Amino acid sequence: MINKTITLSESNYSTTNNGVFQGWGTSLCWWANRIGYSPVLTEKCAELFFGDSGLRMNIMRYNIGGGDDPTHKHIKRTDSMVPGWLNYDKKSDSYKYDYLADINQLNVLKACYDKSGDNAYVEVFSNSPPYFMCKSGCSSGGADPNKNNLKDDCYDWFAEYLAHVTEYINNTLKIKVSSVSPMNEPNTDFWHINSEKQEGCHFDCGEAQNKIILATHREIRKRNLTDIEIVASDETATDKALLAYEKYTDEVKSAIDRISTHTYGTKKIDKLGKLMKSEGRNLWMSETDWGDVAGEDAGEMGAGLWLAKKVIFDINNLSPSAWVLWQTIDYHKSKNGYIGNKDSGIPDVNGGYWGLAFADHDTEEILLTKKYYSLAQFTRYINPGDTIIHCDDNALGAYNKDSGKLVIVFVNDKKRKTTRKINLHEFKSDCIGDIIRTSGNMADGENIKTIGTINITDGEFEIELTGNSVTTIIIN
Repeated sequence: MINKTITLSESNYSTTNNGVFQGWGTSLCWWANRIGYSPVLTEKCAELFFGDSGLRMNIMRYNIGGGDDPTHKHIKRTDSMVPGWLNYDKKSDSYKYDYLADINQLNVLKACYDKSGDNAYVEVFSNSPPYFMCKSGCSSGGADPNKNNLKDDCYDWFAEYLAHVTEYINNTLKIKVSSVSPMNEPNTDFWHINSEKQEGCHFDCGEAQNKIILATHREIRKRNLTDIEIVASDETATDKALLAYEKYTDEVKSAIDRISTHTYGTKKIDKLGKLMKSEGRNLWMSETDWGDVAGEDAGEMGAGLWLAKKVIFDINNLSPSAWVLWQTIDYHKSKNGYIGNKDSGIPDVNGGYWGLAFADHDTEEILLTKKYYSLAQFTRYINPGDTIIHCDDNALGAYNKDSGKLVIVFVNDKKRKTTRKINLHEFKSDCIGDIIRTSGNMADGENIKTIGTINITDGEFEIELTGNSVTTIIIN
């Protein structure tokens, strides 16, 4: 029995960024800060996430750390204490740049950048200004997390800091920076002084956000970095991104080259997507993840099915030109820990967890999961330069007009098999498609496995989707 018919049509093409998909990626914080000391782990991660034999991601979001007060010991995660580039020197009573302070993350950035080749896209972003620019004297946030934490007289200084680091990475390290985002989830109450988790800084919608966007734009352009885009505002949820945009002045809107949003909350997601299209603006989904599962008695596939459905939901409803994971590694295991703190250890893979893989620092191994392979069903085959074709809640398409390649990714989150019928009449296809699938568990399941071919006759075909699976069809 045919469960549902999908018609791939030009009327469902994404028009964001003139219909050009820019790619897949991940932020490098905090995992790159944790593993970048090891050349072995660095190389393995670069290949697994950005290499041709891996996920083939191309977008790297590099975190310009603020750096907390060195007397503070409240951040307990072993990966999230990101060093700042600018430090106060008591002897000279001055501030000096340390270009090796964040060498771990830079090591990973360089390795991933090299693997990405011509499609490499580097965005630099900030979670917080340095502690001495913050009202609380702490880069984890303010005494009142609902109030601005950047000192009123430090907006230009903070923007200069971001521009200085951006210029150094771009000009000195020869790693092409494509965009800079000065805020991260700014209009929230997440960021408070002495947090055990990470850096963060509140910026109110309106005046505060407008001020730092314009200051960053001025400092970047002052350095003749005219091709680097200014991005805002990386809010935690789509309704917050919409609210922030509504409070930008015309001057601020003219300074912003792209809108980015996270999708931890998705209220008004379609409204945000439609507004950006109507105003001709580029839009990214620049961060998301969760420790959740989907499927029916799916076991290890549960986390992978959740992520696959999340990708489809975000892209079909928001229509972004890029989709970026929060971080690829969220769990670390080692006997010694790091900087005096204990690592989190490895979670139960039959439940939900953040990230795609786990790092074992004692053996210098990266342990992959079904979540990794489920995402690979998208990232390996839908490429920068393709045009997204919106389908339904359990399918996503992409077409490349130059190569003629058509890709369709299906999710079946039911325990039973289901059959889908595909209508490709607009493509006038009489050809053969390759079938690639991820299902089961790591020990004896399928991991982006080519399982056969399918015949397309008169622009139609049917496909049976196995239970709790992610399946990709590639039609050339």
